[in-house]
Amino acid sequence: MTHVAIVEQAINVPALQARVAGPDMGAVSLFVGAVRDTNGGRAVSGIAYSAYGAMAIRELEAIAAEVELEFHGARVAVEHRVGELTIGEASVAVAVAHAHRAMAIDGCRQVIEELKRRVPIWKCEHYLDGTREWVHAGTGAAARVGTP
Repeated sequence: MTHVAIVEQAINVPALQARVAGPDMGAVSLFVGAVRDTNGGRAVSGIAYSAYGAMAIRELEAIAAEVELEFHGARVAVEHRVGELTIGEASVAVAVAHAHRAMAIDGCRQVIEELKRRVPIWKCEHYLDGTREWVHAGTGAAARVGTP
């Protein structure tokens, strides 16, 4: 059973894993993306994520359906957090289960790569020097939005 969500609270990774696990699944592959303390050599203090909610959900559902079709028998669960996050907090989690490990791992990678490429979620990095920049998904390009 597919599960996709845009959430404002902390992602419960064990619950996400439980959504896809089952006696018919020999493998569950998990990816958890977390806010790191540096990007491009700059010290980061946190990140603000925003999303075009309805479109993001539709695109996540499409990606999950594609992976479940390509990796026949796979089950997909994915959640992306929005709002203000601090260093170390999970911003995205993907769980893909399959009877075989290679399919679970490949499916998980495909979900996160397509999410980064297609889903309308944006991040604004906050730096220790007081500046902020919107970092555009899939490009690595940044646009400064503030000064110290």
